[in-house]
Formats: sequence, C-alpha cells, structure tokens
Amino acid sequence: MEIVRYKRDVWGDEVILGVAWDLLWVVAVAIILLLVGHAIIMALLARKKAKPSADGPRVKRHDGIDRAFHWIMAASVLTLIATGVLPIIGIRFAWLDIHWIAGLVLTFVVIFHTIRATFWQDFKSMLLTPSDFAEPFDENHKPGKYSFEQKGMHWAMTLLVFMVIGTGILLLLNIDTPFWDRPSVDNEASLGLMFLLHGLTTLALIAFTAIHIYFAIRPEKIFYTRSMVSGWISEDEMKANHDTSKWKVKD
Repeated sequence: MEIVRYKRDVWGDEVILGVAWDLLWVVAVAIILLLVGHAIIMALLARKKAKPSADGPRVKRHDGIDRAFHWIMAASVLTLIATGVLPIIGIRFAWLDIHWIAGLVLTFVVIFHTIRATFWQDFKSMLLTPSDFAEPFDENHKPGKYSFEQKGMHWAMTLLVFMVIGTGILLLLNIDTPFWDRPSVDNEASLGLMFLLHGLTTLALIAFTAIHIYFAIRPEKIFYTRSMVSGWISEDEMKANHDTSKWKVKD
C-alpha cells in the first residue's frame, strides 16, 4: 500500500503529487474498530450508579458567543471534510469553491476565537498540567472546568486545524478565485509537498473529528453536548464530575 503518490513534472523528474488516498480507507476502518471496541469495553465495565440529575440549579458553562464559535467551526470542518473526501470516493460535484470558502470561514472564526480565548477568557483553564495526567487512572481525581480528555482533544484539534489552515492557504494561492488567477507553478515539488501535508492532516482531522463526535454522544457525556447548545449544566452534574474548587463559575 502506498502512502505517497508521485508524478513526473515537465522536466521528467519524479515529484510528490500528494497523499495516497488508500490511507483514507485504512483510517476509516481503524477508527470504526477503535470506537466499536471502546463501546464494547465500556459496556462490559459499566457499573450501575445514579446518574446526576439535570434538574435543579444551573451552572453556566459556555457563553453564547463561544457556543456559536463551536458550531460554526464544526460546520466548517465537516464541510471541508465532505468536500475533500466525497470527490475522492467517486461523488462528483463542484466542490472546489465550497471547499475554499469553508476554509476561509474556518480561518476567520479560529482567529477570532484565539484572540478572545487569549484576552477575554480563562485561558489557563485549558492548559494541560502534570496533575491532569492522573485523571484517567484515579476516579477520585476530578478536574476543574475541563477534563484531561477535553483538554487533550482541544489541543489536538487546535494543532490539526492550524495545519489544515496553513497548508490550505498555501494551496489556495495556487487556484483560481474571484480575487486572483491561478499562477504558473515553478516548483511542482514544493506544491506536491503542500498537497501531501494537507492530505495527511486531513486524514488526522477526520480521525479526531470522528472520535470527538463519538464521545459527544456517549450517554455519560451527553450533558456536555447539551451545554454546548444551551450553555449550562446542572449543579448536580457539576459536583458529580468536577472539582468545584478548581472551577471559577461565571454568574
């Protein structure tokens, strides 16, 4: 199985064309097996215990502007994945304009969120600390506002999104848009390398997006997804899953 595709440039030299899309099926099968395996193990290890009530006093978890950011980013990422993958599996449509427009939307939203998170939010609450690594192995070690898994997923997705945006912008400069015409490509090897990095990052983004969606809909995690819609979790859910001394709750 190939990982990289090659072609001959105008001089007859072999240069990188991009990622070999056989890897798409490898990633798909691996993710399905991983998530099904996790679901089976969790079902076997599940212990019956009282589920925290969603009723009673509420605690604000996400502001409206942050929820809007999350769903716009989600829509942009899913659009990028769909427009990038569907043509590869044989579904033909005018995908390119939709793809780069979704990429620009994602870029602007990420810039906005980065500025807001840095200067107007509790940025430190998202940082991974040495004590966070004890959480998966000690059920009595409760997190603050964000758990070890949530922080890890956040930073993994952040890295992948920045890589997708960076390589995407470089590729965007080499296609026709309403703002410029496609330039002549002098260095096909460099362009091929960008296609390779963009493709590999896309495959990783697909994997992490699937994992994120899976955990977002698991029964014991669904209240977090509800909070990304409504903005709140109950006080009971907070006390059952978080160390309240580590979470500075907004009024």
